[in-house]
Amino acid sequence: MNLFDTLNLKPELMQAIQALDYDQPTEIQTAAIPALMAGRDVLGQAQTGTGKTAAFALPMLQRIDPAERVVQGFILTPTRELALQVTKAFETYARFQPIRVLAVYGGQPYGKQLHMLNDGVQVVVGTPGRVLDLLQKKNALDLSNVKFLVLDEADEMLKMGFIEDVETIMASAPENCQKALFSATLPNEVRKLAEKYMHNPLQITIASKTLTVINTEQRFYMVPERDKFAALVRLLEFEPVTNALIFARTKIRTAELADQLISAHYSAEPLHGDLSQAARESALERFRRGHVRVLVATDVAARGLDIQGVSHVFNYDLPFEAEDFVHRIGRTGRAGASGVAISLVTSSELFRIRRIEKMTSQPMLMSKIPTEIEIIKKRETEFEDAIVERLAIEKYNQELELVRKLTAAGYDPQEIAAAALQMLKQQKKYARIESVGAVDVKTKPGKYARDSKPRRVSRTDRAKGSPRQSHEQGMVRLMFGLGKADAIRPQMVVGAIANEARIPGKAVGAITIQQHQTYVDVAEEFAEKVIRKLKRLEFNGKATQLKKS
Repeated sequence: MNLFDTLNLKPELMQAIQALDYDQPTEIQTAAIPALMAGRDVLGQAQTGTGKTAAFALPMLQRIDPAERVVQGFILTPTRELALQVTKAFETYARFQPIRVLAVYGGQPYGKQLHMLNDGVQVVVGTPGRVLDLLQKKNALDLSNVKFLVLDEADEMLKMGFIEDVETIMASAPENCQKALFSATLPNEVRKLAEKYMHNPLQITIASKTLTVINTEQRFYMVPERDKFAALVRLLEFEPVTNALIFARTKIRTAELADQLISAHYSAEPLHGDLSQAARESALERFRRGHVRVLVATDVAARGLDIQGVSHVFNYDLPFEAEDFVHRIGRTGRAGASGVAISLVTSSELFRIRRIEKMTSQPMLMSKIPTEIEIIKKRETEFEDAIVERLAIEKYNQELELVRKLTAAGYDPQEIAAAALQMLKQQKKYARIESVGAVDVKTKPGKYARDSKPRRVSRTDRAKGSPRQSHEQGMVRLMFGLGKADAIRPQMVVGAIANEARIPGKAVGAITIQQHQTYVDVAEEFAEKVIRKLKRLEFNGKATQLKKS
């Protein structure tokens, strides 16, 4: 017998739990459910993935009367993704009861939400902005009958500047309604909020061991800021990545990094707050289905995401808080599977590594970026394995006929095979292996690396960073007068040049998109042809001219 059997839950709730094959409750469920079932307010410290949704959903659904078509349960979340995730969980637990659950969030038309509120729902899950609009501007959401109110991820709402909205919303609910507040961390502002609106809450803090990620291998790589992208691309190719979640610090950096990865022939999508809800949901669905291999996200956009099977999490930018690091790497190594968390760290950020290790009680291994030789060797091995695998399962009637024809013409079969392999290699799109500057560090047992004197910047380094001059041998840099302000994207540039000039896509190299100009590398042998064929270009209805930079 487990905890769920002892709670005297409604038969419909027990039926839902049994259908889900829940065995033993998690630590937060064991601590919170009995207290909430007894009517107490609860202040809980628990991260995403600990089972806290069930911890407050089951006691809330126990109190709701399906016959009353008014809002009786209300959950406030910081992001749309978390609101949708919580809504889905409530619908699963309430599947055997006539209880209606509605998610209200920005980025979606008001129509459906207003219609459902007017028709009557028992549970509302919402984000602060849309909830406030429905309360004040639309007069469509009534919280006066709420019996149970939950603040989920309260610290994130604080970070996002929603604290005043949260107070306004809480003041709209009955003072004596039951309240629960869950947060990964409990800063002073969150504690003050609890003191103001909650009645003698039971504080539950999950032990620090719950915050560690024991199934996740943690490594960090010391790289200069300017070489982060080159290091990331090397690691993406060298690591056994099935799919990856990459965290960047800002919305702009997220979008730019996704564009850079696309230019390097990776299927990548950005995920940040400026995307429409439809675009966010579409990106997530493509990632879940494996159509997109890499998702580049901000902390806020990824909060509450329920994604299974992520093999690698990359911290392109380290978070400022150690708790956010744990949230990030918790996206991999789930459900007993192993995962890998990789952080790109500059010398000035080593103190954050110390802080993270102290909080997680897990060491992070400082590793070396794969060398160019190691990557080329891996490419050769994978190419050879693919040929052997194809030989084992395929038939080649048409191809054998061609080989016989060429052999009869006097060509050596081994040379025919070598020529075919060379052509196949040329067609395969590999990311360019860019150089990664080493950080000169000295390490001692038990001590962390410290920088030596800064490396002098050579003329080669300056040229390498210049958008006007290609730093890749055999490439010529071209320029045209449209850029970010004209919504130019790398795939548009590659498509236009490759299709109009009829050159292979691999002949198009690095693309640098500035506000009003775009620079693109083209293989030297095709440069004149590209300029001749594309005297006039048109993107998004705007004409431009391609010329040498």
